Order: sequence, then C-alpha cells, then structure tokens
Amino acid sequence: MKKILSILFMFAMLIATGMKALADDAADARAFFNSYVQAANTYSPTVTGYYSPSAKIIRQVVKPDGSTANAYTDTATYIKQMKLGQASAKMRHYKNTYTNVTVTKVSEGKYKVSALRQPSGETYKLKTYMIVQKQPSGKWLIVEEMMQTKVQMFLKYAK
Repeated sequence: MKKILSILFMFAMLIATGMKALADDAADARAFFNSYVQAANTYSPTVTGYYSPSAKIIRQVVKPDGSTANAYTDTATYIKQMKLGQASAKMRHYKNTYTNVTVTKVSEGKYKVSALRQPSGETYKLKTYMIVQKQPSGKWLIVEEMMQTKVQMFLKYAK
C-alpha cells in the first residue's frame, strides 16, 4: 500500500510540476509582451531586438467602410520603418495603450498574445496579436505580429 501511495504521490508531483511549467511559460510570454510595450512606448532602441529576423509582419488596414486588407512586410523592412517612425513618435509623445490582453498557448514554447490597441489621442481600439516563441537559449522573440491600423497609406502594400 505504501508503494502505491508513493507512486501516486510521485505521479501527482510530476503533473503539478508540468502544470507549473506551462503556467510559468504563459506568465513569461505575458511579461515579455509587457516589456515590449514598455520599450516601444519609451522609444527604446532595444525594441528591434524583440523580433525574430524572420518574423511575419502583418499590418491589417481598416478601410473607412470597415473592411480590411492585409499588408505584409519582412522584418528588416519593418525595423527600418520602425526606426524612422520613432523620432516623430517621440516628438509627438505617441504611445499605445493595450487592453483585454490574453495569452493562449499555440504549441510548445509558443504563445499568442492578443489585445486591443488604442493609439494615443484616439478613442477607437484596434485588434493586435503577437505570436511569441521561447528560444532554446530561453530568450523570447516575436515570430509573428498583426496590428490593425487606420493608416490608409499601407493599402499600397496590401495583397
């Protein structure tokens, strides 16, 4: 009987440890997202290091009629655009506020962080998500990002 109880106890501990590891990864993914938001809103040059070099970048343009079109770009181009935009954003004190943040497991070490993004000075909120992945080194990187925008200029890149 002691042997059975001992085995059951060990089995329960393994399950508990596994559940804690899953919860820790989800919490780490959310902390990574919060760190990204802080870096982006303070115009930190480190914000570009949050992205995988091969990240899938999607800008979903919300047209005046409410329909959407997706514009895709590669990470290198996006980072160049980000660096250019940071200077004017800093002068305007532009920031994004994120609400309704949820973290959902996609696969082992990969989580989808979804939120509503409110650009400073606006009353509307736009959908956004990031898929973040834990690297073998333990570092987290954005491997996919989708942000809705009302900036119609991006339509020239839409497919």
